[in-house]
Formats: sequence, C-alpha cells, structure tokens
Amino acid sequence: MCIYIESVILAPMKKVYSAIVLLLSYSINANAQDAASYVNPFIGASTSTDAAGSYHGLGKTFPGAATPFGMVQVSPNTITGGDNGSGYSYEHTSIEGFAFTQMSGVGWYGDLGNLLVMPTTGPLKTFAGTIKKPENGYRSFYDKKSEKASAGYYSVQLTDNNIKAEMTAAPHSGMLRFTFPANNQSRIQIDLARRVGGTSVKQYIKVVNDHTIEGWMQCTPDGGGWGNGDGKPNYTVYFYAQFDKPLKEYGVWSADIPDDWKRKRDDVESDRYHERVANAAVLKGVGEKEGKHLGFYTEFATAKNEQVQMKAGISFCSIEGAKKNLEAEIKDWNFDALRKKTHEHWNTALGKIKVEGGTAEEKSIFYTAMYHTMIDPRAYADVDGKYVGGDGKVYDTKGFTKRTIFSGWDVFRSQMPLQTIINPAMVNDLLNSLITLADQSGKQYYERWEFLNAYSGCMIGNPAVSVLADAYAKGIRNYDVGKSYQYALNTAAKFDNGEKGYTPGGISETLEYAYFDWCLSQLAKELNKQDDAAKYLAKSFDYKNIFDKEKGWFRPKDENGNWQKWPQEGRLTQGYGCVESNPYQQGWFVPQDIDGMTALMGGREKVKEDLVSFFEHVPKNMMWNDYYNHANEPVHHVPFIFNKIGYPSLTQKWTRTICSAAYHNSVEGLVGNEDVGQMSAWYVLAASGLHPVCPGDNRYEITSPVFKKVTIRLDKQYHTGKQFTIVAQNNSAENIYIQSAKLNGKPYNKCYLMHSDIIAGGVLELQMGKEPGTTWGK
Repeated sequence: MCIYIESVILAPMKKVYSAIVLLLSYSINANAQDAASYVNPFIGASTSTDAAGSYHGLGKTFPGAATPFGMVQVSPNTITGGDNGSGYSYEHTSIEGFAFTQMSGVGWYGDLGNLLVMPTTGPLKTFAGTIKKPENGYRSFYDKKSEKASAGYYSVQLTDNNIKAEMTAAPHSGMLRFTFPANNQSRIQIDLARRVGGTSVKQYIKVVNDHTIEGWMQCTPDGGGWGNGDGKPNYTVYFYAQFDKPLKEYGVWSADIPDDWKRKRDDVESDRYHERVANAAVLKGVGEKEGKHLGFYTEFATAKNEQVQMKAGISFCSIEGAKKNLEAEIKDWNFDALRKKTHEHWNTALGKIKVEGGTAEEKSIFYTAMYHTMIDPRAYADVDGKYVGGDGKVYDTKGFTKRTIFSGWDVFRSQMPLQTIINPAMVNDLLNSLITLADQSGKQYYERWEFLNAYSGCMIGNPAVSVLADAYAKGIRNYDVGKSYQYALNTAAKFDNGEKGYTPGGISETLEYAYFDWCLSQLAKELNKQDDAAKYLAKSFDYKNIFDKEKGWFRPKDENGNWQKWPQEGRLTQGYGCVESNPYQQGWFVPQDIDGMTALMGGREKVKEDLVSFFEHVPKNMMWNDYYNHANEPVHHVPFIFNKIGYPSLTQKWTRTICSAAYHNSVEGLVGNEDVGQMSAWYVLAASGLHPVCPGDNRYEITSPVFKKVTIRLDKQYHTGKQFTIVAQNNSAENIYIQSAKLNGKPYNKCYLMHSDIIAGGVLELQMGKEPGTTWGK
C-alpha cells in the first residue's frame, strides 16, 4: 500500500466485492509436477475500488507475460489514468493495447506501461478511446472467455476486428503474435506517448530498415506517472523492435500539444487533450521523427488467419542496449519455442519450494504467490551489464545485477525475509543496487521506496536498514560493507525520532523508527561498533515514550510533549497518528521488544485476550477493516505474536484462517494490494509453516503449514545444506494444531527455528491434530 508520506483517513467499506469464483482460462494440470503450470496470473488482477468497497482497491496485479525478476512484462492494458498501477483491471471490457513494462500491485497512480502495441484493421485512429466510449479510438472489446494467462504467456481474442493477440517474454525483451482476419488494411500501431498514470513527455522514432524500428520515450514528473509526478519519476525507455512482415506502408502520427499545457494525469485525461490526440497529424512515409505525442504504424494486407509477429528489446540506457538485449535473447521468430523456454525458466524459479499434499486450488494459490514474489526487484541492467546510475550516467555492473523497484515499507516484513531463504543472491543484488544508488546520487542515504533511481519519498521509516541488517545477519555480505553501514547511519540520522524520542503527531513513525534503530544496533553489534550498538539499542526503546498508561495504548504527542486529543472512537480511529492504519493496528508494531510491549500492555494474559478480540472482530472475508486488517502491511506480523507470548496454538489457528479466507484462486483472490510481492510472500511463508516477527534477529516462528510436505531447495553459494523439509503428519483442513515436533529426528519443543537451522538443511516433523496442543512450543 502506498501514500505520499501523509496519514490517510480511510473511507469506510461500502460493500464487499462479490465472490467471482471463475474457472479462469489459464493452463493448469492438477496432477502435474510442473510448478509453473499451477500459476494463475489473474489472481489479484483487479484495481476496482467499487468492487473492493474501499479506496485501496484489490490486488492490482497484471496478467501478462514476464520472467523471474525480468525487465520486461508484456501485458494487456485497459486503463491509463486513476489509481490503477498495473494498467489493467479484470472487470474492464475493452483493451487499449499491450505494453512492455508494468508495475505489480501498487497504488499511487502507478507508472510504466510503455511501448503500447495494438493490432487494428480499417481506418487508422490515433486516439485510444476511453473505457466508457471505446468506439472513439483504437481500443477493442474482447472475448472474456478467450482470455488466457499462464507463467510467461497471455492471449486474448479482440472482437472489434477479430484479431487474436498472444505475447510472451524474455528477461529484457518480448514477443507478440497477432492472428489477423482477411483484410486489405491490417495494421500494427504503437502509441509511444502512452504511460500508466500520465504520458511520456517526449518521444523519438526511426525506421532503420524494412523490418526494424528504434526509438525512445522520455518520462518525467511533468508527465505524471508515479505519484502523479510527486514520486519524482525520471526515466527514458529505449526500444529496438522488429517485424516479420516488411514495412512498406508505414508512418507516424504526431499530436500538437501546446507548450503551455500541463501534462499530468488529469490533464491527459481531459476532453481537450483527447481531442488533440484524436486529431493528430498522420505523416505517411515519415521514417524519423521527434515530438511530444507520437505514434507509429505499419499497414499491410492479410489473409484469413495470417500471423504477424513483432519482437522488441528495451533498455533504460540506450537504443544500442535495447538492440543487444533483443539480439541476445530472441534470435529468431519461433514464438512457441520462446514461450516454452520462459515456462521452463519459471519452473526452475518456482521449484525452489516444492509443496505436496493440499488441493490443486491451494497449489495454485501457493505457486501464484511465489510467482508474484519474483516480479520485483527487477533487473535494471542490460545483458552487457550496463545500467543508468543515480547521477544519470551509464555504469557497468561489477559482480551483481543492478535491480530496481524497492517497495521498502511493504517488503521488509515478509518479501525480503522470504528471498533471503530462496533467492539470497537477489537480495545481495538489491543491497548492491541501493548502495550504488546512494553513492552515485550523492545523497548517501537509503531511499525507502526506490523507483528507477527516483528517491520518491513514499511512505515512512527506514526499511532498507532492516533489509541490510537482516541480510548481513544471515550471511549475505557480498557488497561494500563499510559503505553499506555508513549509509545506514546517514539514513538513521536523517529520519528518526530525534532528541524528543518520538515523532510529533506520529504513532506509526515513532514505532517504526524505533524498530529500524534496533536493526541498526544489531548491525553495529555484528560489525563490532559497540558505541553505535549501544546508542541505537537505547533509541529502539523510543516506543515507550508514546504509551499512555491512562489509555493503555499508544497515543501521539505534539511538539511540546502533550498528548493529542483522544478521539471518540479511541484506538479504532483511522489516521489518528497512523499511516494507513489506526492505533489498534499500528500499536502491535514493536517487533524488536515483544516482551517490553507486553509488559506495557498489562502482561501476557491481557495481551492474549486483546489479540483474540483483535482477530475475532475481523469480517469472514478478511476485507479492509479496523481490526486485523490483512489487506495492509502494518499488521502482517501480528498473528505470530501469539508464539512470542506463549500461546502458539493461536498463531496456528489464525494463520490457517488467514491463508484460507484472505487468499483465493480468483481475480479477487487478494484482499488488498499485492504491494510488489509482500502480500504473496506472507502467504508463501505462512503456508510453509514459517514467518518472522522481527526481521534482523534470524528467528522464524513455526506455525501450521497448509501442506503436508514443504521442501525448500537451498542455495549452495550461501547455505551449507541442500534442502530443508517441513513434514506435517496427519495434516488437514481440520487438523491444524501442532501436537509435537521433531527436528532432524530429535524431539523439538520450541515454537521457532533459527535461520541457521534452516540453511544447514534437515527435516522438521510436525504431528498435527484437531485440538490445540497442550504442551508443545510453550
């Protein structure tokens, strides 16, 4: 979930999104050993706020083709404006085109959606049209039943012109295949100005030869995009594209956008802007053009069911980089071979965790969740290692893959801890990327929500410090440790609770800064920086400074140290000192000192009773609410607190309940934004039987696995063992409680494992039963 620094008073739920339990058209074989065949990219693929009954919408994922952590995502786009970060929402009935870049699961108006390609027939239209009036542009209605999506593939039948569109992807490039009807005026057109949440502000196109075009699209804050420009997006997408049908009849369209017109989201959605685009000059035969709102088209005659293909590489560095990317990855026109290769790429990535038992439905949810955790942080460097640095210059990577899109406030909780187990090299890449960005930009501190080198300032806290401390503690250290630590110190100096020991007006900020200071203290301790370790450990107790003993809960203070007025609804008041939460939800965030928090709140029994009430007031569908709100991140660690206070059976009960009620194999299968892998990572960990309360201390809480057997394949470069297996004997939908356990054949009564236990390899055996265990884990 994403806002721009400020707390938001959330709109109350108006209605519950009706369960559209569809038999979605994706390839799946319930008996297959092929993990990728279980992936359903339609899970979460809706942005509809009306359907969700709340301002935040649903999963906001995209259904198109991608590769694990790849630069390219070739996906259908149904919407440009509004808070529709993925560019697609399942309930829309028309498609405006297929873009080569997308974001996954974000709010804040989104970005990317560049290089929008659309097959059409008949007279050329230069305007896409709108959802309400698609007939005004080149949009097309489509046959919803024809829509298919799987790992690395998407297809759909466009009904306006009877054209089938298919797409697949490689890491830095993608391929489209269009099956046309018989028509003397068939066409592929590319809207170079198109961008989710706005427009690119300048474009360039050149016809290189009779099969090839190249160019770029420049995207700046003036054109909206991330945070409608407030996220400071500033990037250029370069492309190199080829067609398997010769370019004979082609041209460019160019809309006359006055210099004094603003070009942010609301501006480009206006009627006057649409009119200018619809009346763009069509320049037939023009082979090179730079402008403010350009498109390119190539026309040709087609026979019935004739297939025409296009492939393109992209780069954020240069046209030459885009060309190298394409030539390295897609050497021919064999669409089906590329699709198969991408499927196998996903199979390898998803094979890092093998689950057995459970239903086909649960396996689809699990492997799609894993799939969604492997979209970002995506590759930002070209195949030759070149990438754009934080100063706008081009650099060569040295020993790592440069990555981008770090949704810090979301992903430090589950997504990055998951990746430290299954993709430690990627975590190492991310840290190198954040360190080099801090260095090259001259800022010398870590951004909390990084987007294509932009220091967006989105959300709160110092999440990169958590990721760094957690990774270092787990032996992920192949980066400049000295710089990494100094930049962590700089980050804490820039953003913290200050001399007051609290952030005025902020419960969320005070509690989160206290946790991140604890992370820094642990890192300092590991590095033998004893003075720093003591300093930041002391600051980690700042959370106590805003606990009001009279109210028995956390309460914001003003600049002078006075309590702010207690609202009528008390700790249930959304936005009262809190970011995207209320004090009841945010108040549990003291992961570094659960014992101290418990003591403040009146002891274990009182905390247990309060937590039980916190969960029992949640609606059965787990949609946005004022209690345990799984739709957003601040509470994601809370079910595991029961373990920490001596009631492990309640952790088991509620994690299994959440896995069942908040995740489904359907479009509305995520109760809140996917948030760049976080929502899905929570499921992958919890359904496997493990989850941290406090990233940075190497402890994972044991909970009730969804599956009878979970095997985690370990990375020999970072781990000493080959695999770690969790076996849940007698596990079922009814037998959710752990009765006893063995670790590597020996009785084990702890309700947690350490990271060292996992990476050494071995077997955790759990005996399951219908009733809460009376002795295990206490």
